[in-house]
Amino acid sequence: MDRLRLAPLMGTARVPFLILTPACVALGIGAADWTTGELQGIQVVLCLLGALAAHVSVNALNEYVDFRTELDFHTARTPFSGGSGTLPRSPELAGQALAMGLLSLVVTALIGLYFVWIRGLALLPLGILGLIVVVIYTPWLARVPFLCLIAPGLGFGPLMVMGTGFALTGEYSWTALVGSLVPFFLVSDLLLLNQFPDAEPDRHVGRRHYPIAIGRRASSAVYSAFLLLNYLSIITGVVLNLLPAASLLGLGTLILAVPTARNAYVHADDLEELVPSLGMNVIINIATPLLVALGLFLG
Repeated sequence: MDRLRLAPLMGTARVPFLILTPACVALGIGAADWTTGELQGIQVVLCLLGALAAHVSVNALNEYVDFRTELDFHTARTPFSGGSGTLPRSPELAGQALAMGLLSLVVTALIGLYFVWIRGLALLPLGILGLIVVVIYTPWLARVPFLCLIAPGLGFGPLMVMGTGFALTGEYSWTALVGSLVPFFLVSDLLLLNQFPDAEPDRHVGRRHYPIAIGRRASSAVYSAFLLLNYLSIITGVVLNLLPAASLLGLGTLILAVPTARNAYVHADDLEELVPSLGMNVIINIATPLLVALGLFLG
């Protein structure tokens, strides 16, 4: 591919946001380390590559669908929402974006099959569900409010964290399950808040997420509830001895979460004032699982 065309094409992968993936995978690695104390470097790298490929795939496919439905031509783009704008600027890249999304999905599937081969068929249902979520999220799940809310968290939480834990140990653990609740609630929140600026354009292309179904103000209450559940899951994990006490480091982001939740509620319908909350939400999503993972390694 022409080097000059590769850079804009990578915009459809939304590269700056791929940092979320290592943060979530770190939880699965930390859970495996805390429960077994045995990790193999090449398997850790393969888990990360498979998860990154899945993230690239869902991003590229989302950009392709949003371009084809002409949604990208009507969104009020912010640094954190509204897509990358790559395909509206370079429509000739649409086919290549689709190819990149599908190829990345194949890479994820092949890495998943490798782990099924060495660890057993118990990983297969999780892997198949993950691939299905990647493919159907934008065209179908985004039309059902509850599924649209939980699908991102399911992908980056239980599927990614528990999948990583199983790939590295050959078994599912309660530690990985409880740890996976952190990105489950946070990544669901990430997409929920990012939908606030896009509500009206999304409505016109048939999407139906909570900011459309119940309004932004009520959705900000859902956002706050999921933030709270994220922190409660960390505390519960420690109380039940499923997470080490050091994982309480994850509570450190409360200092960011409280003002972010308040601002999201107060400025739910003031999109200009909401933008700082979108940025802070990204930081919370990355920092919290990393701190919990650090606690697992320290514990």
